[in-house]
Amino acid sequence: MVDMLPDGAQWASFAIGRHQLPWVAESVLRGGHVRVGLEDNLYLSKGVKATNGQLVEREVRIVEDLGATVAGPDAARRILGLKAATR
Repeated sequence: MVDMLPDGAQWASFAIGRHQLPWVAESVLRGGHVRVGLEDNLYLSKGVKATNGQLVEREVRIVEDLGATVAGPDAARRILGLKAATR
């Protein structure tokens, strides 16, 4: 389906349960963005409950190990062409 997107399209994908973290790598390798969170996965590994922070930290490691960059809120707004946050 990624091949069907127009050039320059911004997209993200996610998976649930035990597939969540491997899919982070798959999405990055295919040129997409990712998201993770407890709404999709409760575990860091089999039988080990995660916190949202632990899932995010692991995602960041995966993304950076693949040579990609994690966008913070301001960078994400620029990527998506959204207005800057008002503070």
